[in-house]
Amino acid sequence: MRVAAIYDIHGNLPALEAVLQDIAQAEVDQIVVGGDVVAGPMSHEVLACLLNLSIPIQFIQGNADREVVAQMAGADVSALPEHVREIVRWVAHQLHPEHARLLASWPTTLSVEIKWIRRGALLPCHTT
Repeated sequence: MRVAAIYDIHGNLPALEAVLQDIAQAEVDQIVVGGDVVAGPMSHEVLACLLNLSIPIQFIQGNADREVVAQMAGADVSALPEHVREIVRWVAHQLHPEHARLLASWPTTLSVEIKWIRRGALLPCHTT
């Protein structure tokens, strides 16, 4: 099985589209998105792009995704640096409540079974 792991998209649709072209050429069987999908200029469009892929895809929640969900839930994000708070607030206003539920449902780790790995599994995570 060929697995592509992509991390830290941060709402950058043009970069995601370029990476997805490379992934298509590599003929991978599955994509793992390792967090920080949102918190960037085109977060809504990036989510739509990823959710409409025909290849199996699994998501991990990154710290940026978690902070946007917290902002959408009305939690206090004042501990974040001001420039980060501005991004989190802006993105939270761009997304819909169903996006918050989706982002909140993503695990912080997952296990991907791969036969050729010695122990048989890959454990992707997003460090913060």
